[in-house]
Amino acid sequence: MLPRVTDDGASTSSRVSPATLRKLELAAGDLAGACLTAMARCHPWFARLSADLRAGVQLVTQTGVANFVAWMGKQGVAGSLGAPRLTAEAFRIAPRDLARRLTLSQTVDLVRIATEVFEEQLPPLAADEAERRALVEGVLRFGREIAFAAATVYAGEAESRGAWDARVEALVVDAVVRGPRVVSGSTARSWSDGLVSRASALGWDPTEPLRVVVGSPAPEAHEALLSEVRREADRSGQSVLVGVQGNRLVVLLSEPPGLDTGGDIGTVVEAFGEGPVVVGPRAADLPGAHASARDAFAGLPAAPARPGAPRPVAADDLLPERALAGDQVAHRRLVTGVVEPVAAAGGELLATLEAFLESGSALEACARTLYVHPNTVRYRLRRVSELTGLRPTDPRDAFVLRIAVLAARLDAGGEPSNGS
Repeated sequence: MLPRVTDDGASTSSRVSPATLRKLELAAGDLAGACLTAMARCHPWFARLSADLRAGVQLVTQTGVANFVAWMGKQGVAGSLGAPRLTAEAFRIAPRDLARRLTLSQTVDLVRIATEVFEEQLPPLAADEAERRALVEGVLRFGREIAFAAATVYAGEAESRGAWDARVEALVVDAVVRGPRVVSGSTARSWSDGLVSRASALGWDPTEPLRVVVGSPAPEAHEALLSEVRREADRSGQSVLVGVQGNRLVVLLSEPPGLDTGGDIGTVVEAFGEGPVVVGPRAADLPGAHASARDAFAGLPAAPARPGAPRPVAADDLLPERALAGDQVAHRRLVTGVVEPVAAAGGELLATLEAFLESGSALEACARTLYVHPNTVRYRLRRVSELTGLRPTDPRDAFVLRIAVLAARLDAGGEPSNGS
């Protein structure tokens, strides 16, 4: 326990004679050197630091020793051992890179070693027992204040880093949403390089696959929800970037190989408010994520046309609604992904599909229209399912197939394939 200081500021152990102070001043250089030697001896990583970082630690240590001597001198004049006011200066003069390259744990270890060296080498300089107690008390209080000053520096650095990370995160999300564009002579290549550089600075692996999730942000406490999303993603080994753009919340969620992300996307949904949440298709890497974002944003206004859609809903599951809303990408994807494979297979498959849809999905009526046996219709519809992954007998799949056929007719000038 530290010696008690009386209410009037006087302490029986607080005074140090001018002669002892002079000894402290003369020993300051050796004391700083002893601290550095002990640091290198106790922590092998200290010796592996660059010369600039070691010089920074040396500067902080020497300033701290000088501050301690000055502080003890002031208490000798004032007659009380008040709170040291110079400790923060030891870190303020340090190179800015020092707090970024040394962790708080490493800094605390170095402060602990310096305090131990002080405790070992300063008390023998005292002229009597009272001065020895004063020096011991001074070392304890000064070490405590140095630790507080270090924590303050790292807290400030963390706040600055957090604000910087938030700005970079917003830039990355915005770049993904906008996609590569030629602006003032810049090229898609420079856009990709800038995106990868910024994302890498945030610890994101730009080569990992990902999805883009969009929707409306939660109106209340969404910051706490976003923090929880980040924690859940970190626990599952994923990376997440979040951006709020007006009334839209955009989340980039990585999908490391072999990871099932269904549950994790469900966790992400909790950060969204009311309304649809749309998940873009899987992008192979970060530079390709703008396509996933484009599809997700295209699905957002189209989602209300499908009231029974799951939440979240995949953008690819809204292709008919997106096509009806004027999305040309969805229009072409329906044609190339649904109609063209069926047409390429031949065998009257496309004509059978069109006739089946036109007959109200009535198999017997379709067979009569085509003058074939119902089993032939069944066989052809199974082939359509194999080619497209859509079952014509399912109401939702039938709707997708119908819109795809209509899109193909529009591209062909309105002529159905069966000529009817």
